[in-house]
Amino acid sequence: MINNTILQGRLTADPELKKVGADISRCEFTVAWSEKYKETEKKLFLRCVVWRGTAEFLSNYFVKGQELIVEGQMGTEEWEKDGEKKSRTILNVNKVHFCGSKKDNGGVKKEVDKDFVDIDNDDSIPF
Repeated sequence: MINNTILQGRLTADPELKKVGADISRCEFTVAWSEKYKETEKKLFLRCVVWRGTAEFLSNYFVKGQELIVEGQMGTEEWEKDGEKKSRTILNVNKVHFCGSKKDNGGVKKEVDKDFVDIDNDDSIPF
């Protein structure tokens, strides 16, 4: 069976990075998007989970409101709370991509190396 989902949307909050065990990273976040039909707009939200290096990447470079593309497989999380069984549909993400304009992706959390030189603004390059 095929279970592959590609979704483009915006983060509803900053990604939540947690450590599982000694050194495994797990990041949870929610992606929002909308669908329009004539005069009606439906807002949709999906909880996503990403692991290990991709979780670290997501938490370092993405912030609330930023547009992104996620790829993964749909799944279900199940748990019990106060004797009641609960479940929710999630997207188990294995790839995250930047999306939108550079201006929109300016909310990068990670500090840029102070020795970094931006060649886009360097007039000395002959091409």
